[in-house]
Amino acid sequence: MDGEPRVPEQRRPGASTEGGKDAGSSAGVAVEAGSARPAVKGDTAAGVPLRFSVLGPVRARRGEELLSTGSPQQRALLAALLLREGRTATAAELIDALWGEESPSQALAAVRTYASRLRKILDPGILVSESGGYAIRGLGEDALDLAAAQELATEAEKARNTGDLCHAREVLGRALALWDGEVLAGVPGPYAEAQRVRLEEWRLQLLESRLDMDLEQGCHAEAVSELTALTAEHPLRERFRELLMLALYRSGRQAEALAVYADTRRLLADELGVDPRPGLRELQQRILQADPGLAEPSSPQPEPAAAPVRPAQLPATVPDFTGRAAFVTELSEVLASGSEGRVMAVSALAGIGGVGKTTLAVHVAHQARAAFPDGQLYVDLQGAGSRAADPETVLGAFLRALGTADSAMPDSLEERAALYRSVLDGRRVLVLLDNARDAAQIRPLLPGTEGCAALVTSRVRMVDLAGAHLVDLDVMSPDEALQLFTRIVGEERVAAEREAALDVVAACGFLPLAIRIAASRLASRRTWTVSVLAAKLADERRRLDELQAGDLAVKATFELGYGQLEPAQQRAFRLLGLADGPDISLAAAAAVLDLPVEDTEDLLESLVDTSLLESAAPGRYRFHDLVRLYARACAERDEWPPSERGAALSRLLDFYLATAAAVYAIERPGDRLVEHLEEIHYPGLAFADRHTAQDWLYAEANALLAFVQQCAQGALLRRAVDLLWVAKDLAESGANAKQYETAAVALRDAADAADDPRTRARALTTLTNVHLVAGRFEQADAEARLAMELARAAGDLAPSCWAANDRGIIALYQGRHAEGEACLKEAIESFRLDRNLAGEASALCNLSRIHLAMGQSTSAVELAQQGIVIYDRLGHTLRGANGRYALGLALTGQRRLEAAVERLTEALEVFRDSRQRLWEGMTLFRLAEAHLAGNRPAQTAALTEQALAVLRGIGGEWRRGNVLTVLGRALSGLGQPGRAQACWQEALTIFEHLGSPEAADVRLLLAPSATV
Repeated sequence: MDGEPRVPEQRRPGASTEGGKDAGSSAGVAVEAGSARPAVKGDTAAGVPLRFSVLGPVRARRGEELLSTGSPQQRALLAALLLREGRTATAAELIDALWGEESPSQALAAVRTYASRLRKILDPGILVSESGGYAIRGLGEDALDLAAAQELATEAEKARNTGDLCHAREVLGRALALWDGEVLAGVPGPYAEAQRVRLEEWRLQLLESRLDMDLEQGCHAEAVSELTALTAEHPLRERFRELLMLALYRSGRQAEALAVYADTRRLLADELGVDPRPGLRELQQRILQADPGLAEPSSPQPEPAAAPVRPAQLPATVPDFTGRAAFVTELSEVLASGSEGRVMAVSALAGIGGVGKTTLAVHVAHQARAAFPDGQLYVDLQGAGSRAADPETVLGAFLRALGTADSAMPDSLEERAALYRSVLDGRRVLVLLDNARDAAQIRPLLPGTEGCAALVTSRVRMVDLAGAHLVDLDVMSPDEALQLFTRIVGEERVAAEREAALDVVAACGFLPLAIRIAASRLASRRTWTVSVLAAKLADERRRLDELQAGDLAVKATFELGYGQLEPAQQRAFRLLGLADGPDISLAAAAAVLDLPVEDTEDLLESLVDTSLLESAAPGRYRFHDLVRLYARACAERDEWPPSERGAALSRLLDFYLATAAAVYAIERPGDRLVEHLEEIHYPGLAFADRHTAQDWLYAEANALLAFVQQCAQGALLRRAVDLLWVAKDLAESGANAKQYETAAVALRDAADAADDPRTRARALTTLTNVHLVAGRFEQADAEARLAMELARAAGDLAPSCWAANDRGIIALYQGRHAEGEACLKEAIESFRLDRNLAGEASALCNLSRIHLAMGQSTSAVELAQQGIVIYDRLGHTLRGANGRYALGLALTGQRRLEAAVERLTEALEVFRDSRQRLWEGMTLFRLAEAHLAGNRPAQTAALTEQALAVLRGIGGEWRRGNVLTVLGRALSGLGQPGRAQACWQEALTIFEHLGSPEAADVRLLLAPSATV
């Protein structure tokens, strides 16, 4: 390798003697025990390639077999030869590499002995002798980990130079993963030491390059955690400090970013007597000035951070797209102006429902794909319905598609919009915003930078959308309408009845969607003539008043398609439109229709064929929002008896409740809550394992929560509340926290209006959980207190138990330990009365935490262990992790730190596996506390940064304040007092705003005389 130290070719005279056991005197020394036998002709091992590693301990493998490489100095010889990459090393060079100035008198014999042993271990022809020295030749591709790392680093550099940062990061990550601890670990000699230094420096340079690309792609939150650990490990490496400042600043932590500079300046002055380098000083000034350029990734073409593929979300274009040539040309020219970097292009298409806005926009977008090589984004904004898509949710989906991790997702709409524009800066991306409600809905979704373009479709004209190119889309011309009809039906059938075909398209009002549905029905019925279809449309009772401008034209089109359905199809169409939600699963649809799954699938697929239903994904179906409205109108008009509408919704509610209860039961075996739920009459799904159950719950989340809100009335209300209760994982995971909260508030309000104490108590219990997860403890306590009162009045034991349990943990968070102990003891008695062992275990573990806070660590350990015994006996994996969490805290309190870390690590693995983000983040925080107690500030800092990243958007400010407090302690222990003060100041601001008692402790930390 370039830069390797060279040793003299000739043996130095007068070398000293070493009597060590490795300096053998004979080349015929026997192979050491455990060495592989020589390969002989016909040996199957001879065909298995050898692989070597030096980026860690020196190892040799034949396939999966680890070969014995002998003593440390024998490994040093092997390493020296491997690092020369096939070049010959003379005996003198090898002696100098192994012993330096202190080589033994028998060094040459020792080298020959080591070479002989290695030759017997390796395949024939690998270790060769030539020119008085040795070389390793004939290795296969990637046989040496260092060579593989070099090739990957070169590939990454090429990818970065071409702007493909996503691939560059992925490849560089693979290169860095080849390091396995200390390079040449345990290998003696001056050559090995020099190579250790050189290769470690190269690793750090690669790491700096990868982190730099992380920041260019907007992965700031994740980078902070890693950079915090690296700056602690390499305190004088200014590039790590610079990257940390930038990552903190882009994460909204400006005070900490400036504190990093202050800490660095002090450290360099104390250790080296120098000032920070100019780049670091310039970055500090830019942060002080809030330079807008720092808020955006600096890469000219940032790529998605987590996915190697660019987003390609455009729906399929129709193969029979017809006409609209002038519009296609007009829109294509506008998009071209954006792709050429002159200005961000925005085109807004307006028109009545069914006029073909989406079809035209999708067709134009596909034609323009080549001009937007960095990807295409698509969303149906559902603006025509009662529940238009929330821009914040859409931005979350777009950012995920662009590679942003959930942990890096900002909370507010403004922050998400800013990050979205930053990620798109310098890229050429086309965004198709379909079915928008109004300009206010789409403004946050516009890219905002040159090189990008947006296509918008809406039923309203976006006159208040500044800078937009407005297009009013009218119905088709008669010629275009006939051409579309002909392409679907077939030239032969239309040519034979041209006048009738003209009558059909005229009856359809020249609306593309109406024409497409009519033509599709005719095409699927070979016995019909065009005249038959025209005669059906000639019925003025079905057409004259309805084929008008506006949405009534769409209704006429749907009426045409609906009227041609078979009775079973019509019933399915009507009933499926009743349920709210973005889509519906096949199993849920079967519940609505009260049919076997197979029959339901046949019906739904036939509706897809008629274009009245869409196939959202395998096993999932959705209505266009206007079609859903029409389906509901049909249900109100045609469903008989009318009670069947309510029965269909009741069956769906039963299905959701039964299935969610099955998920709850498999996650929480022994928890008797499922036995306290409202009676149901329609079954749900059964699951073979907890992972399958979790997958169902999270896949169904959006539909389930939307439907829960719909059921906040009448006879459905009680079951809807129970459904939300057993689906509480959706709140605790953070995946659907806001939607869950909206549903919980709606059910609480409905229960209040119904004046049903039992339902009110249960609704308040779900809302208590929402406030707990969000860190709103005063609200949580008020809801739980009222829930207990109502539950007692109603004689309902389940909410009474859980509300007391919740009040106990809330009291712990608020420092009311005696009151919390009383609540938890009451909860334990109530759970025992209910024979709810899982609930009892939960209260025991919470009581353990109360005792720990009261200084009773011995009983805290005992209580947590009692809870774990119950959980383990029940096979309660998820809540068993909560028990280990509590035990880990208690063991930390007793300073039994190794045991505490073991228990908390066990809990962390389960929480991650269960997608419980709140508990994953809190367990990382508790692990940090354990490491802090063990005076391991570097590990503490890394873990707290990970906790902050995971808890982003969930857990509330109180928890964030606690994490920042511990992070400050860790940074102080690492000699970074400026950044520590910044963390504590932010924590103090949080606690003072919340009125939390922790504020007093933080003030002490901020006092000038404070010691940590």
